[in-house]
Amino acid sequence: MGKDMMEKPIIKGASLLQFPIIKDHRGNLSFVEGSEHIPFDIARVYYLYDVPHDAERGGHAHKELQQVIIAMSGSYVVELDNGTERKDVLLNNPRMGLYLNSMTWRVLKGFSSGSVCVVLASQPYIEDDYIRDYDDFLRAAKRNG
Repeated sequence: MGKDMMEKPIIKGASLLQFPIIKDHRGNLSFVEGSEHIPFDIARVYYLYDVPHDAERGGHAHKELQQVIIAMSGSYVVELDNGTERKDVLLNNPRMGLYLNSMTWRVLKGFSSGSVCVVLASQPYIEDDYIRDYDDFLRAAKRNG
């Protein structure tokens, strides 16, 4: 990643990234360049929207995939778990991204009305990369740990 980027560790396998900002009287502009502002080339982008406040998304980990999660609008909480540490992170600023390395369990919840979550991923969708059972995740994290 570029030397001018701020990275704040949350737990092992997860950190907050701050993206560049260009301030202008017409509005602010931020941007993300793969392998410059995040630690991987971007292979896929997807987004969540119209998520009910009481719904949860995620509830899985990845064997290899890395991601950056950005609250483009509104707010939500990301529960993080690396098998030994847990932490909740509030995302509510489009200039900040939550970097998740592989083997980081995540649950997204508490979506505010009108929130939009954008996810930058290091790989295309590969079903075999998902760990969807929490007990299986804990066993794999212990083996890798």
